[in-house]
Amino acid sequence: MHHEMVFFQEKHKPLEMVSSLGVVLIVLLFLLSSVAEAFPCAVNGIPLVRNISGLPQDSYGREGLSHITVTGSVLHGMKEIEVWLQTFAPGSRTPIHRHSCEEVFVVLSGSGTLYLASNSYVKYPGTPQEYPIFSNSTFYIPVNDVHQVWNSNQHEDLQMLVIISRPPVKVFIYEDWSVPHTAAKLKFPYYWDEECLKMTPPSAKDEL
Repeated sequence: MHHEMVFFQEKHKPLEMVSSLGVVLIVLLFLLSSVAEAFPCAVNGIPLVRNISGLPQDSYGREGLSHITVTGSVLHGMKEIEVWLQTFAPGSRTPIHRHSCEEVFVVLSGSGTLYLASNSYVKYPGTPQEYPIFSNSTFYIPVNDVHQVWNSNQHEDLQMLVIISRPPVKVFIYEDWSVPHTAAKLKFPYYWDEECLKMTPPSAKDEL
């Protein structure tokens, strides 16, 4: 009888081991998922081809905005350019701002107004010029020219593909067009880079 009990216990040891391994695997998976949540920007080996509808989008606290970083410096390691897909609800707009990078817009749908002050090398932006923008149009913003894009169409969204150079972007924001350039407030990291990019001092190249 004693030998039978010993045999019975030994026969079930492999099952106990399998059960223990299962618990360990579950714990490891939990830890890995926790690490992924803690470091959401540690992206390695992203697919060459991706579905845009599956990419993260957010308003970043800005009413009427939907922003997707299609490919970026902070998130994806891009060195020379960054690409965004942005949708502005009717009446929404960018802040009045400038940055020391080139920027190209492609309007995919909707219409609106570009405000551009090209006198970046006087004390303040002054009265901007107005340019209508529309579906299938494109426009570019020269380095350090103060500008604002507004969805002035009250009936449909304005969706644009945006390409910038020299990422990550450092943005100088103006309360209005009469604010001196020296009083513009630096926003860096910008909203969609805040989670991934540690604060570093802006370089002199961003000053007018």
